[in-house]
Amino acid sequence: MQERRREAEFGAVSRFAKEERSIAYRGTLTFSLKSKMATPNDIQVKELDKRASGQAFEVILNPSTQDAKGDFPLSPPKKKDVSLEEIQRKLEAAEERRKSHEAEVLKHLAEKREHEKEVQQKAMEESSNFSKMAEEKLNQKMEANKENRTARMAAMNEKFKEKDKKLEEVRKNKENKEGEEN
Repeated sequence: MQERRREAEFGAVSRFAKEERSIAYRGTLTFSLKSKMATPNDIQVKELDKRASGQAFEVILNPSTQDAKGDFPLSPPKKKDVSLEEIQRKLEAAEERRKSHEAEVLKHLAEKREHEKEVQQKAMEESSNFSKMAEEKLNQKMEANKENRTARMAAMNEKFKEKDKKLEEVRKNKENKEGEEN
């Protein structure tokens, strides 16, 4: 009855113990030890300290008894007789795996090289396209500047011709006035 009260009071207490262990822990008490089964009599809980912030316990796990059933040791694996044919078959399979792996690696490298070539080709095409576009824009600007210059020159020539006509007209008028006065 007292053991059940302890289990309820301290939470889930694992029933595994291999040797005597002492644990001091503040707060909720939970632990598990992978080893032989223990009975509630193998676990002793001593109350150390009781405070407003919590309670301290000391859990003592007694050594397990010899009559307790534990884990059964695994028997070593039985060696089977290996024939020369089986060894040869395994060697051939290993060689086949090596060849397959090597082929896979070579295929991967070839794909990687192909991808690198494609990327390089694309970069060269983009560079070439950029150069062509820049050259076309420059030629268009130069052509536009040339046309603007010729248009301005033509406008200036037209302006000068009109001024020359006016000057000539003014000269004729001046000569006509001087000729009439004389």
